[in-house]
Amino acid sequence: MSKQDKIICLGKEFNSEEDRREYYRNELRNKLPDLKKIEGFPIGEDEDIINLSDPPYYTACPNPWLNDFIAQWEKEKDNITGRKKDFHVDEPYASDVSEGKNNPIYNAHSYHTKVPHPAIMRYILHYTQPGDIVFDGFAGTGMTGVAAQVCDNPENEIKYVIEQEFIRNSQQINWGYRPVITSDLSPIASFIDYNLNNDFDYYEFEKAANEILKLAKYDFGWIFQTQHDKKVLGEIIYNVWSDIINCNSCGKDFSYWDVAVDMKKNEVKKDYKCPNCNVIHNNNNAKPSLQTVYDPIAKETRQIPKSELVLVNYKVGSKRYQRSPNDYDIERNKKIENVKLDLALPTNLMLFKGEQWGDTYRAGVHVGVKYWTDFYSKSNLTILNYVYRHINDSKYDSRLKKALLFWFTASQSRLHRMNRYSPQHSRHVGPMANTYYISPTPAEISPFYFLEDKLKALKYAFTGSLKALNSVGSANDLTIKDNSVDYIFTDPPFGANIMYSELNFLWESWLKVFSNNKGEAIESKAQQKSTLVYQDLMTDCFKEFYRILKPGRWMTVEFSNTSAAIWNGIQTALQRAGFIIASVASLNKGRGGMQAIIGIVAVNQDLVISCYKPSAKFVEKFTKLEGDVAIWDFILEHLHHLPAHIAKENSTTSIAERSPKILFDRLITYYLMRNLPVPIDARDFQEGLKQRFVERDGMYFTAEQAAEYDEKKAKAPNFVQLSLIVTNESDAIEWLKDRLRKLAQKYQDIMPDFRIATQSLRKGDTLPELQDILNESFIQEADGKWRTPDPNETKDREALRTKVLLKEFNVYVTAISQPKAKKLKEVRVEALRSGFKNSWEQKDFKTIVTLGDMIPQNILLEDEQLLMYYDIAKDRI
Repeated sequence: MSKQDKIICLGKEFNSEEDRREYYRNELRNKLPDLKKIEGFPIGEDEDIINLSDPPYYTACPNPWLNDFIAQWEKEKDNITGRKKDFHVDEPYASDVSEGKNNPIYNAHSYHTKVPHPAIMRYILHYTQPGDIVFDGFAGTGMTGVAAQVCDNPENEIKYVIEQEFIRNSQQINWGYRPVITSDLSPIASFIDYNLNNDFDYYEFEKAANEILKLAKYDFGWIFQTQHDKKVLGEIIYNVWSDIINCNSCGKDFSYWDVAVDMKKNEVKKDYKCPNCNVIHNNNNAKPSLQTVYDPIAKETRQIPKSELVLVNYKVGSKRYQRSPNDYDIERNKKIENVKLDLALPTNLMLFKGEQWGDTYRAGVHVGVKYWTDFYSKSNLTILNYVYRHINDSKYDSRLKKALLFWFTASQSRLHRMNRYSPQHSRHVGPMANTYYISPTPAEISPFYFLEDKLKALKYAFTGSLKALNSVGSANDLTIKDNSVDYIFTDPPFGANIMYSELNFLWESWLKVFSNNKGEAIESKAQQKSTLVYQDLMTDCFKEFYRILKPGRWMTVEFSNTSAAIWNGIQTALQRAGFIIASVASLNKGRGGMQAIIGIVAVNQDLVISCYKPSAKFVEKFTKLEGDVAIWDFILEHLHHLPAHIAKENSTTSIAERSPKILFDRLITYYLMRNLPVPIDARDFQEGLKQRFVERDGMYFTAEQAAEYDEKKAKAPNFVQLSLIVTNESDAIEWLKDRLRKLAQKYQDIMPDFRIATQSLRKGDTLPELQDILNESFIQEADGKWRTPDPNETKDREALRTKVLLKEFNVYVTAISQPKAKKLKEVRVEALRSGFKNSWEQKDFKTIVTLGDMIPQNILLEDEQLLMYYDIAKDRI
């Protein structure tokens, strides 16, 4: 073999890819004892983990070769044409992004959540240049990996669209390869990631898949055949089964299908009557009729729900038919029951410990569900087991086996009992997203039909020659060295939205390697992880991301959750880790785009947080500076990291991060995170802003940025102010300032609109009467009209208000200090903010934590300032 034909990997030569795999598998075997000490090491036998891996590129455990590749990539940077040594990015990516989910790569595998890779490409192209190292520690199915690699050779349509966007925004674009490292706690997610990001011989894959399907049909094709007429057999697409309900009144059994499903009206009734006694039932109170059987798979006698076949959907040629089961179908089902099943996987694998096995367990839904096999019908399990055995046939090389297993697992979402039949959508049956729900009318889809369909779809999902690095492990314990990666894009878990490890159990059963959920960053009752525990876990992960990111570089966090507490927790975790948030925007996948938002209430869309790690030069300078100089040096540095102008539909939009309120919040956070006293109050800060920077439309800029803003605004002169949704007293004051700054008004003129504006207050947060707010923060003229105070008056108003707030705070402290004190049901958040700040300055951390534990939890979790003081104080006592 010539040297050109040799396989080169990390400086070593091999005769073939299989030789390379064998060498590094042995190396991995030797390293496993040390790797098992790393947080998030998966659950499984050593040989199963090794067999699932393709080292050194992909390991089904923490990858010990990542730093070796990083060192190699750093050396290669010098040889990349067009790279700039002084490359840096000052502003976050703030252009509209609208990217649908309907592309072959996105749909290749039905994992829970993904971001379309063309959307991620925009961020990678903005924040990096060719050769820069990209990382994603919550990689899921590897869309960040796909995006980074496709930047080297994009499809013409995607390339054209992105280039036009960058031209409109006066941005340069530099196509080229970005090496990428992806990691996830879940073995199935990382396995999907590996297959989408590492190439294989598609021709051999397709040939092997068709060969396996042909063998399976030869032996078990009869399981999904039905009699169309005396001479013709039809191919079943899916069967529909119905629960048998036991009436809780008369005790007799009846078919759910007969009483609840109306095929003529194409509807399912919520309430239905027992045909024997007319008592009304619904899915909340109906109980399945049970039968005691010997389960040959689990090898035990157990009780399982009764069910019956009620509908057969099939095709003859290209024409589809649907009817009730006939004698042929009944006899076929009897024959299926007699099939002996020799499972290739353990048969007694518990779903989770205990009878009620997790957050998705529902008492009425999961009767008789104890083992992983209970989620499959006997028919489908028979065929799937057959296909699985042939995939693992020794005649296929290890890379081909993984590609076949990818196809196999990608089909699982339509081959278990969680697929639901609905008469309104009879041609499309599918499961309820992100749960283990089993409906009273489960649809049993033919594995032959769906495996063939998935095989056709995968033809367009693989994108040529790819080679990414992949690892399985926890994001809070990475093996990567400090200051090693150039950019991070990540899409972390969303609180309690999705129970990843639990929902991945079925997939991972086929891999024989399972998620270690000890450090899984989710909110979970079953795992006893509260919102605060979730936030602490996310903080640990973001600290690792901060550690490995190079100074002066950026991270993009894509996030989706409808809970303000979870959203606020993510921001707090980022800032506790050391990141400085430069932009928060909403990302609408498929429609709309990115729009700047303010506050914590706009959480009904996917959000994109742009944050950066301060440069080493700035950190060194800040450490040496004191007083005012340090304050304004921080603000100057931060302003340079904010977008100078954002246009939306030919209008100039407000940039929330440039508002005095948000700038002050970022300053406070930066000081608190470094255990430093805040050396300035809000009034003096705002005066300092006016003296040192340029104000435009309520936002602050450097002189150079202001000139750029003026120039671009002239081309988009219509200004769109952020709409302020009043959720607390601070918002109410800002609402009043905005109103009274324009025109002084009397109480009776303000009150009607004020009532309307303050209808969205948080539960447990008391809002003072309008008259009290006006007295504390505004000035009344002789004619009875209220106006905003001038700078001198502001100082007096602030002193008066602080005195009132601290007095109220002390009332709370006294109340919780009483014997057998109860939690406070309602509090004035502004009083808490003022009191927490005062306690912090006095280093009275105990009062902050004690009171924080006694106020309504939603108030603590949804308020960024309170949560920040509480979290840091908790670490100080």
